Amino acid sequence: MTEKKKKEQQLKEQKSKEQGNISIHTENIFPIIKKWLYSEKEIFLRELVSNAVDAIHKLQHVNLIEGLQIADEYRVDVSVDKDNKTLTIKDNGIGMTADEIRRYINQIAFSSAEEFVQKFKDLDDKSQIIGHFGLGFYSSFMVAKKVEIRSLSYQADASGAHWSCDGSTSYELAEIDIDARGTEITLFLDDDEMEFLEAPRVREVLTRYCNFLPIAIHLEGEVVNDQNPLWTRMATELSDDDYKDFYRKLYPFSEDPLFWIHLNIDFPFNLKGILYFPKLTNEFDVTKSHIKLFCNQVFVSDNCAELIPEFLTPLQGCLDAPDLPLNVSRSYLQNDPQVRKIRDVITSRVAGKLIDLDKQDRKAFSAIWSDIHTFVKFGMMRDDKFYEKLKDQMLFSVSGSDEWTTLPEYLENSSAAKATTVYYTNDEVAQATYLKLFKAQGIDVLVFDAQIDSHFMQFLEMKNSEVKFARVDADVTENLIQQDASSELVDGEDGKTRDERIAELFKQYLQDEELELRVERLKDDSVSAMALFSEQDRRFQEMTRTLGKEISIPDKGPTLLINANSSVVQNILDLHAKQKNDDVELLVAQVFDLAMLTCRAFNQEQMSRFLDRSNQLLARINAENVDKN
Repeated sequence: MTEKKKKEQQLKEQKSKEQGNISIHTENIFPIIKKWLYSEKEIFLRELVSNAVDAIHKLQHVNLIEGLQIADEYRVDVSVDKDNKTLTIKDNGIGMTADEIRRYINQIAFSSAEEFVQKFKDLDDKSQIIGHFGLGFYSSFMVAKKVEIRSLSYQADASGAHWSCDGSTSYELAEIDIDARGTEITLFLDDDEMEFLEAPRVREVLTRYCNFLPIAIHLEGEVVNDQNPLWTRMATELSDDDYKDFYRKLYPFSEDPLFWIHLNIDFPFNLKGILYFPKLTNEFDVTKSHIKLFCNQVFVSDNCAELIPEFLTPLQGCLDAPDLPLNVSRSYLQNDPQVRKIRDVITSRVAGKLIDLDKQDRKAFSAIWSDIHTFVKFGMMRDDKFYEKLKDQMLFSVSGSDEWTTLPEYLENSSAAKATTVYYTNDEVAQATYLKLFKAQGIDVLVFDAQIDSHFMQFLEMKNSEVKFARVDADVTENLIQQDASSELVDGEDGKTRDERIAELFKQYLQDEELELRVERLKDDSVSAMALFSEQDRRFQEMTRTLGKEISIPDKGPTLLINANSSVVQNILDLHAKQKNDDVELLVAQVFDLAMLTCRAFNQEQMSRFLDRSNQLLARINAENVDKN
């Protein structure tokens, strides 16, 4: 602009200059904004860029309705001027006349500053005052000591308008010549806000808050945003790679997600988004919300736990909820009925996705089960609708195999007619002896080794009154016992059966009057004895420990089941008949300890006795072999 032109412009502006006060009832509105919103000061850029995009959207709407045939390339330009210490946001949207500036900029929509101060002085999240009182534009005063607006309306024969304010309630408004339609807002930054003159810092804020706005945002000649995020497109036009690439854009350096859900809901509310279930690592915080919330593609928050059921907090991704206010508060989310509906929809969609995955490929679905099963089980216990949808898709690992089954499948395939008992193990190593017996008889055992499983089993029993869960060491099913009528026959002059003599012999040498003994004939003769625990008593003990309760209850201990078919037990009887009492004592104690090893840790004294006895038995076997040779 030539010097002559500048002078003409200044003269025109002086003639038309209007001075006045912004329509508020106190002088302290701007200090309040600066003080209360300081911790979230970067939010000003989101507000100004969002306003610029809104101005473009309004023009696009008018262009469509009125047939103006405007064919501009719509854009928002953000620029820094280090020499003048200014940050400028410019759009080629609908623009404003001087009257519109008076209406939209000068008149703040609240009844009195006193009410404003009283209502928000104790608010924990002070950033929530923006938007509630039309203060989006005024957030610029968090970082600026002076703000200027230059705007030209799209209306024919409209004159340009220039507004300026130095952070007080006084303003100046004048008519100026502007060549291009749109609005330009210039912030003269405070001395302690020079960080916003650095392009990388500005880019960082734009990427955080405006990365998915639908209008191109230019900074230093480059477009810094993705105008067509994946959730705005149809799922049918996207590939798996598209979803994975978008996930990596949101969460760099993360492993590929386990699965994802594409939301595109128009009724009864508007909701779009893509949710991912991540591959969990030790560093992943499952107690924190990881969803990025948007409103019309404007970033709002990355902590919106209220939109997600508690049991689905690991979910990542984006939700775009246009009907929620841009500056939504935590209390709003907690109390809004629409938010509860959103939670219900997300829960339902996750359940539907899991059902589809199971039906499409059971093997592939089982591969991700270890990452999700805890949250699914927790969800089923917390949400009846979630349970009803997934109760027949719950997967359980079959011990000793790579197979997975559901509860209905397990009961249907059980060797027992109309089976109602589900056998499980929570430690395949410690309970290997028991698992061997079940496997030999073709009885499947499910693996329940997660911390939540003890609670989940009781929940399933409550939901299915006919079904009971029993750990493999709780009892021996009839399928493992060999029915033998001879066990009831008196054997010998003492008038006792063979089983009775076995029990009496073990009690005599173990010298434990409180020990419960039981003699059975197992189909597998390789097991000499087993320790059995009452399922009910053990669960009660575990529950009290989990709750940290010190409840005094008698510890009945395990029942020692002795296998009368074992060659070791038969040998003990023979040695007793020959009065080789030392050998009998060693063998009885060894059989007892081997049974107890599967269920409890030995203290130092017990382990020492066990090792000494084992060495004695080895020495005797070796000596017998030497004598034979």
